[in-house]
Amino acid sequence: MIPPTAEPEAHANPAADKSQITIVIPTFMEEACIEEAVRNAFTVADDVVVVDGGSTDSTCLTAQKAGARVVPSAPGRGRQLDLGARTARGDIFLFLHADTRLPEGAAGAIAKALHDPHVVGGNFRLIFKPESAAATLFSVANHWRRLWLNIYYGDSAIFVRRRVYETLGGFRPLPLFEDYEFVRRLERFGRTAYLSGHLVSASSRRFAKRPWRTLALWTFLHVLYTLGVAPQRLARFYRALR
Repeated sequence: MIPPTAEPEAHANPAADKSQITIVIPTFMEEACIEEAVRNAFTVADDVVVVDGGSTDSTCLTAQKAGARVVPSAPGRGRQLDLGARTARGDIFLFLHADTRLPEGAAGAIAKALHDPHVVGGNFRLIFKPESAAATLFSVANHWRRLWLNIYYGDSAIFVRRRVYETLGGFRPLPLFEDYEFVRRLERFGRTAYLSGHLVSASSRRFAKRPWRTLALWTFLHVLYTLGVAPQRLARFYRALR
């Protein structure tokens, strides 16, 4: 039996079919990076949906010019992700942050993982760029947290079978931890694949200026959420501290 946190070894390595994958990218004021995000997504999928939460910059126009389908939405990442899934054409959903980049061979890695019918979804190994001591620490922490605790977030490029997503009821419109809340339900539902040999890179912009404060704050919020504190209360607390 393959452990949930291991990258599965399929009996065959099926050719990746980009037409089976829909990539959903939630955005808000991402004009600086959305073109690169969409072009990167098209190396993995034929269907790329950008769900925008009310940007007033050129995010939507830039995404359209890059070839994505743009869907307007009320703000809120959980709401945007679910709306994107409901407009998706593929049988496999991959949820991607605008500042996360997929590696070469990502489609083949997903196809190989899902060749096992018992695997319901999974995620990639995450590294942060540009490189720094803090970025390395966050990258290593994410890796071992995934291996030991099956904890991962949306910036690690979560993928899931359409039928599983629909059975689980999709992402919920939470103001915080919408990704982890979904991951917990996904992990309880079935076996997941950790594609540790394939690295997705995300921007370290969120913690570059104050890495240790960010790490302490996010750990504190995660503990409170695990103890049952409502995401709505945590979101108010998070905004106040920021």
